[in-house]
Amino acid sequence: MQVSVEATTGLERRLTVGIPAEEIDDAVLAKLKETAKQVRLDGFRPGKVPVREVKRRFGASVRAEVVGDIIQRTYFEAVSQENLQPAGMPKIEPKTDKAGSDLEYVAIIEVYPEIKIGGLDQISVTKITTDINDADVDEMIETLRGQRKEWIEKEGEAVAGSQVIIDYVGTKDGELFEGGSGEGSPLELGSKSMIPGFEDGILGAKAGDEKILDLTFPEDYNNEELRGQAVQFKVTVKKVNEASLPELNEAFYKNFGVTEGGEVKFREEIKNNMARELKSTIKNKLKTEVMDGILANNEFDVPSSLIDGEIDRQRQAMFQQFGGGQNLDPNMLPAELFKDQAERSVKLGLALNEIIKTEDLTADADKVKAFIEEMASTYEKPEELINHYYSNQEQLQQIESVVLEDQVIDSVMGQAKVTEKVCSYEELMKPETTELEAQSATEEGEVSEP
Repeated sequence: MQVSVEATTGLERRLTVGIPAEEIDDAVLAKLKETAKQVRLDGFRPGKVPVREVKRRFGASVRAEVVGDIIQRTYFEAVSQENLQPAGMPKIEPKTDKAGSDLEYVAIIEVYPEIKIGGLDQISVTKITTDINDADVDEMIETLRGQRKEWIEKEGEAVAGSQVIIDYVGTKDGELFEGGSGEGSPLELGSKSMIPGFEDGILGAKAGDEKILDLTFPEDYNNEELRGQAVQFKVTVKKVNEASLPELNEAFYKNFGVTEGGEVKFREEIKNNMARELKSTIKNKLKTEVMDGILANNEFDVPSSLIDGEIDRQRQAMFQQFGGGQNLDPNMLPAELFKDQAERSVKLGLALNEIIKTEDLTADADKVKAFIEEMASTYEKPEELINHYYSNQEQLQQIESVVLEDQVIDSVMGQAKVTEKVCSYEELMKPETTELEAQSATEEGEVSEP
């Protein structure tokens, strides 16, 4: 076998592999003899079909199968011989394949980049510390009450915080536009769920009032046809409601899994949950700064095949998250939607793996145990979850990967420039609190925003 390697562009390599004709012909003859023993043909006894007859009838397909097997085997031998690390599957281009002649093919591959991590001492990160006080707990409880409020019809004007039930018709240059109309639509004034000026224009209205709102769509509106466009809405107020917050009582506490201990226990659970979210937020902020620093100080090419694979993974994840139907194809989602994040994810994975290799890091068993126990502490029977992870090797490996990543962050932190900052719980958490995060925490069994 003869192998030559040509570096083309970036991480692409062209392997030209040559196989002597004798090796191909010997393999084809062996396969024909094997086939002759097994094939059944009219006029011939089983196992007695002449090789020449098998060759006449099946020679082309036998040769194609043999050549395919040899290409597969010699490809792996070639990349091993040349000390290459392919990223993804090769693209095979046969050059010559004729009976009695040497076989030659080209394998086009991408290889993993050679990475030498540096500049870790140039990374600047901020280590945040904060406390949760009684006022923070009070505010969280009010938030939880607000999320379980009921709307009661009222007389009089709509004010900030009121809910109005409206019919509305939007026109642009006197013509209706798509998505600009609705009937019986609930709208909480102050929620900023409509374009600027819409909610303000309804303040002071009563049930039965009609309003004409001359507005302009924002320049960054998600519909390109409406960006910056002047429109008019005719709004009819059908009903005005005011919020009724639930009382802090046993029934309310039970909604969050607190069945005994009253308000004291409820506040304790709320504070514990806030502390978990706080710890996670601080950790994620720190991790993001470290990751950004690693990428900023280490530039290297990334195999496009790995990026494509990550795009497919993220497509599938989004598709499942939003309940993709069985008859729909995740590839309907454009690759550009995921490209930047996919490239970042792949780059980080390669960089972290290099740090793990360089620092000779392995997942610390005690830290894995502590991680699982902390996660299990939010469950009614924590020992069941602990046993589940330790009896499921695949899920245990996932936890080990998370812990190993944390160890990488700790290692980089030991070399980075660290500044400490004290801030309030509200300052730290308010920008980070999202409905999705609250839903995730609730699904994990924690006392949280529903």
